[in-house]
Amino acid sequence: MNDAAAALAEQGGDPGLVPRPFEVVGTRRELDDVVTLELAPLDGQALTFLPGQFTMLYLPGIGEIPISISGDPARPERLVQTIRSVGAVSEACCALQPGARIGVRGPYGRGWPLEAALGRHLIVLAGGLGLAPTRPIVTWALENRSKLAGLHLLYGARTPDAVLYPTQLLGWAGAEAANVMVTVDRHSDQWSGRVGVVSDLVPELPFDPALGTAMVCGPEVMMRFSLQALEGWGMAPAQMYVSMERNMKCGIGWCGHCQLGPHLLCRDGPVLAAPQVSDLIGVWEL
Repeated sequence: MNDAAAALAEQGGDPGLVPRPFEVVGTRRELDDVVTLELAPLDGQALTFLPGQFTMLYLPGIGEIPISISGDPARPERLVQTIRSVGAVSEACCALQPGARIGVRGPYGRGWPLEAALGRHLIVLAGGLGLAPTRPIVTWALENRSKLAGLHLLYGARTPDAVLYPTQLLGWAGAEAANVMVTVDRHSDQWSGRVGVVSDLVPELPFDPALGTAMVCGPEVMMRFSLQALEGWGMAPAQMYVSMERNMKCGIGWCGHCQLGPHLLCRDGPVLAAPQVSDLIGVWEL
């Protein structure tokens, strides 16, 4: 538990700021440094969430980190978190085995505005691990396909070996309900697909840009060029949304670690409309 949550708990504050105990009921190695955990609440109360929201995962004696939820919003009884090992807490999370326990706070933040896509072509642009926070969008869209004019997933990875959820991508590509395009920055001898950055796929979308709504997640440089590609293609910035990442410590807008310009991303984001961040996203080390 971080300092803010601990202090509030000691004062008898909101119990939602105290980590709830979850049990690891499944693990899956996605990439060399990426693991997906499937968690079940020990109190039996499902953790309902909106696509795009995140949780704070807590391991006693190690620390707490924010992780986007990557599961199916229609199955809240299982919390699914895809985690890259990049530090002490994430490394420990990736090493957890079934039966282990972990603390969970949340969900926090503003999710993807799915209502903005109703009756329109929904474009999901994801780069690298950015497919994890956008996977719930695709799951929701496939379950609500009749409410959309079209569903288009554009995904880019550094190399073929770095493609996340390859089996699920193949399944989505085989579904008539979705248009899936995958590209890699650097190919291998075994790769017969597209080569290039994901923003290069935007002009290939087969509909009028005025009829689309885009939701973008990935490294900031990828998101910046994707927004530029979408606008150059003819899409209005008001129909573009991004998920921003910063070092979140409290999850409730107290500590200020996740500040981006005027925004506290744990509270005002992580999902924001493109016009809210377009002048900030390219500023070095902001």
